[in-house]
Amino acid sequence: MSVITVHDKQFQPYINAADLQQRIKEMATQINHDLKGERPLFIAILNGSFMFAADMFKYINIDAEISFIKLASYKGTKSTGNVVQAIGLDEDLYNRTVVILEDIVDTGKTLSQFLPQLEHQQPKKLLVASLLTKPEAMVHPIKIDYLGFSVPNKFLLGYGLDYDGLGRNLPEIYQLVEP
Repeated sequence: MSVITVHDKQFQPYINAADLQQRIKEMATQINHDLKGERPLFIAILNGSFMFAADMFKYINIDAEISFIKLASYKGTKSTGNVVQAIGLDEDLYNRTVVILEDIVDTGKTLSQFLPQLEHQQPKKLLVASLLTKPEAMVHPIKIDYLGFSVPNKFLLGYGLDYDGLGRNLPEIYQLVEP
């Protein structure tokens, strides 16, 4: 891993692919243990969580389903402050254990607006699994039940995270090089 350029910005290596996979496997092992005997519905939030969701689901060995919803609040390197729902959820959540798969929880705004919509459907349990969180950026406190990594309040790229559409396909995570 070396410094890369995406659009007009440089990014330095931050979390390598092997460390990501190891932590995701550990998270899945804990979920398998905690939800043994249940049939949870995993809801992956697109676009950012697609790689995390796919890798997580490979390690889930209990009966489980997965669905996807698209929520967006970023443009460029800044949060717009508005959460836009582009693709809805069709599954009935009543009395189901639901695990939200999120790539990153930073301000918490997206989930603070989305979770009440899910709670309205009366799931048995509503859990959050996030690969990353930025505690320094948290404005709307969100309980994360399964966490990969706490990271500083810096812009990140790769492994599903993008900068204006590019970089999602990188197998590791990079951090913006500050000028």
